Amino acid sequence: MSIYLKEIDSWMRRRIRMIYWKRWKLVRTKYRNLQKLGINKRKAWEWANTRKSYWHTANSFILSRTLTNERLKRYGYISALDYYNSINL
Repeated sequence: MSIYLKEIDSWMRRRIRMIYWKRWKLVRTKYRNLQKLGINKRKAWEWANTRKSYWHTANSFILSRTLTNERLKRYGYISALDYYNSINL
């Protein structure tokens, strides 16, 4: 069961990152938000101008470095595996 939950968690985190990236829409907004997440100006500008698709960007170094699992947890995302373990223990 835990293998399936890990796969689901991985997919859900990628989907959440994709939604954030899509929600930011404009290059200017992506640039500002990447800077707020701790990326320097040059890299933020480079990453904000990427031509990769939303889904591909969500799994890339860009968002996995800025929207980490810990940050998503602070934003309120509860891992399915953690929830399953808390109920079954």
